[in-house]
Amino acid sequence: MIKQLHISNYALIDKLDIGFDDGLTIITGETGAGKSIILGALSLILGERADSKTIRDTSAKTVVEAVFDVGGYGLEPFFNDNDIDWDEHECLVRRELSPTGRSRAFINDTPVALNVLRELATRLLDIHSQHSNMLLSQPAFQLSIVDSIAGNEDLLGDYRKSYQQYRDALKQLAETEKAIEQLRRNEDYIRFQLDQLQAMQLQPNEDKQLEALQSKLSNITELKETLWNVENELNGEENSILERISAIAQHLEDAERNLTDVEGMPERVRNALIELKDIAQSVSSIVDGLNDDPAELARVDDRLNNIYSLQRKHNAQDVNELIDIQHDYERQLGEIEHNDDILEELKARVSACRAEAMDLASRLSARRHQAAADFGQELLRMASPLGMKNISFDVAFSETDLTANGIDSVEFMMAFNKNQHPMPVKDTASGGEISRVMLCIKTIIARHIQLPSIIFDEVDTGVSGDVATMIGEMMADIARTIQVIAITHLPQVAANGDHHLRVFKTDNEQETLTRVQPLDEQEHVMEIARMLSGKDLNQAAIENAKSLIKHKKK
Repeated sequence: MIKQLHISNYALIDKLDIGFDDGLTIITGETGAGKSIILGALSLILGERADSKTIRDTSAKTVVEAVFDVGGYGLEPFFNDNDIDWDEHECLVRRELSPTGRSRAFINDTPVALNVLRELATRLLDIHSQHSNMLLSQPAFQLSIVDSIAGNEDLLGDYRKSYQQYRDALKQLAETEKAIEQLRRNEDYIRFQLDQLQAMQLQPNEDKQLEALQSKLSNITELKETLWNVENELNGEENSILERISAIAQHLEDAERNLTDVEGMPERVRNALIELKDIAQSVSSIVDGLNDDPAELARVDDRLNNIYSLQRKHNAQDVNELIDIQHDYERQLGEIEHNDDILEELKARVSACRAEAMDLASRLSARRHQAAADFGQELLRMASPLGMKNISFDVAFSETDLTANGIDSVEFMMAFNKNQHPMPVKDTASGGEISRVMLCIKTIIARHIQLPSIIFDEVDTGVSGDVATMIGEMMADIARTIQVIAITHLPQVAANGDHHLRVFKTDNEQETLTRVQPLDEQEHVMEIARMLSGKDLNQAAIENAKSLIKHKKK
């Protein structure tokens, strides 16, 4: 339940702190005093759209903050799933609106997206106004009422998971059928391209190897001449490097006999000489193996030209990419050849998912039919004392294909007069009747499931007398199990309150401001008397107010 509400810099409110208790809290005040302003501020922490026009002082931000008692609502998984600090006793929800229009939301001081705030708000607070009555004509809302009374939350959650799996399987089947159909249309093209690639028998990195071989074959004459010069320098007939190094080694050996400083140098030179001789022999062998081979060069050139042509055709950077493309074509042809098996597997999965979803949908439907029958009887019993003694009600079911809500479509059928056939709610009910029906529905739902706190915003408009008294008693009845806050102009309703807040306007030298005053027992009596008599407060109105309150206590 909501325990505390703080509003600052919003419309006619500079700063306002309101405390709430359990039971039934009544909010009254003259038209235009600011009751709707308080609700507007409260709607911000429920995730509704923010309007920068409501900022009172454009040099500061607007802040709306509420403290909720969250014990017993089973909300810990929600906080864990959204990485929000969990407190089993209290939850702090805040909405800030800057003068620039930027809006920020917080839960326990953790910044959150508005959709997260809305999800939490639906579990904490329900604002029911005359505008909400329009929902009653919507089939989706009617079905949600039946589900609430049937206690279908867990089963509906399981069904929706199963339904999503069914939808995913259908989507995968459709996409695969489309892809296979496209592959079949392209089969001849794919097979032609693959035949070209396979005929080349490409090897990894082959283009790099061929380019190196091409470079070698194209420069045989220059290579042979260069290497012959190397061989001649190392081991030629006159003054070769090997002869000179051999002479150097000999000189160092002669010096070593008499000079220890050169000890070991002759051996090092001899080792270098051995290495150079080996190089000379290797170069000689290479020179002997270098032969002009125009046929081989032509073969390499032709092979490279074919590879380059394929690279351009397939927009590939090298042979390795061409091999990847070849493998992809092979995969596509494999899919084409085995597409019947693939499709049969997917169709079997679709059938299994549909069967599972249908089973859950049928279980949902059975529970809905039973709940609808019980709901209809309870609604009739409750609505009759509210000036609707001739009301008749039925929930008309029609079966649909699988949807996110199952296989049921419902329509609330009502008649409010004798000899009138039940018709859809939107075609038969007046505004006042709709308000009373919605009040009955809220009461029934509150008895069956754990609703959040409810705020009734002048839902009693257009009624009076005994009906108004019954509405007040009905709200008090709901307040035995959950927190109820009722904004009303009816003294019969206000008399049922456990707590009473009066909203009023006050003026200072610069501006008009909205204020809220908690009323004690005597002030509660006087406020109801004022509602009964208007401006001319008299003793008769006071006694009448006391009588209404006494009746409530009984």
